[in-house]
Amino acid sequence: MKPSPLVVDLVLALLCLIWGSTWLVIRTGLEDLPPLHAAALRFTLASAIFWLVAPRLARLEGGTPPRMWLVLLFGTLNFATSYAIVYWAETVIPSALASVLWAVFPMLMAVSGHLFLPGERLAPRQWIGFAVGFLGVALLFRTDLYGLSAGAVGVGAVYLLSPFVSAIGQTCIKRHGQGASSVLLNRGALTLGMVLLWILALTLERGAELHFSRSALFSIAYLAVVGTCVAFGLYYWVLRTTPAYKMSLIAYVTPVIALFLGWSVGKEPVGLSTLCGAGLVLGGVGLVRRPAA
Repeated sequence: MKPSPLVVDLVLALLCLIWGSTWLVIRTGLEDLPPLHAAALRFTLASAIFWLVAPRLARLEGGTPPRMWLVLLFGTLNFATSYAIVYWAETVIPSALASVLWAVFPMLMAVSGHLFLPGERLAPRQWIGFAVGFLGVALLFRTDLYGLSAGAVGVGAVYLLSPFVSAIGQTCIKRHGQGASSVLLNRGALTLGMVLLWILALTLERGAELHFSRSALFSIAYLAVVGTCVAFGLYYWVLRTTPAYKMSLIAYVTPVIALFLGWSVGKEPVGLSTLCGAGLVLGGVGLVRRPAA
């Protein structure tokens, strides 16, 4: 059943709140858990929930079973690789700054669509938006990251691989996954992501101490249930019937919420350079995501 406009607006507002909050919740959990273990535990719980609810949701959604290579690609790039980088980087980069840097994802998707997806060519104005957005990234590297520590700039450079590999996976889904069940795709990809994250955690964090404090347990539960299962379930539910311009609002609002929560709750530094860099990044996203004339 197609949701009403009011329901769509409420769902989009909820998604912005959820995804705007996940950055700070990730960082909170990392105070007591090593990054790869924290990510693996999150995906273990999320995968278990998806296996319980996927059969019914898949019947309601419809669609064909996804190709196995798409599941393998999506799980490896968008879940295992992308989230491993995010969790590792947030041990150094504040959550607010991490959210702004990850906001380049829509721009990377636009360029990827220009190169590999028929009918998604970028106009000159959109290329200007791409340049403006990455000018904001350069500003954040020169000011905020450089001011954190000697190694923060290198961590930030690696961190940008997270939205990059996610754009590759999402492009392949858009090109080759038409008509496939998003529920079954996410279930398989979550499971593979969980397995790969555990392999990384047990290999690279062998002997690391795990402290299951209340904040650590809350982080795992919130990110698995709300940040993964509920958020992705709602997102793909409204995606099928909602205009692209409405869905794009998530890309603009989420970093703003993350910035506010990082500053107000996480007591993270948000200075003029952070706001200027964020403004350039989000301005670039706005130019890139506007339809070509």
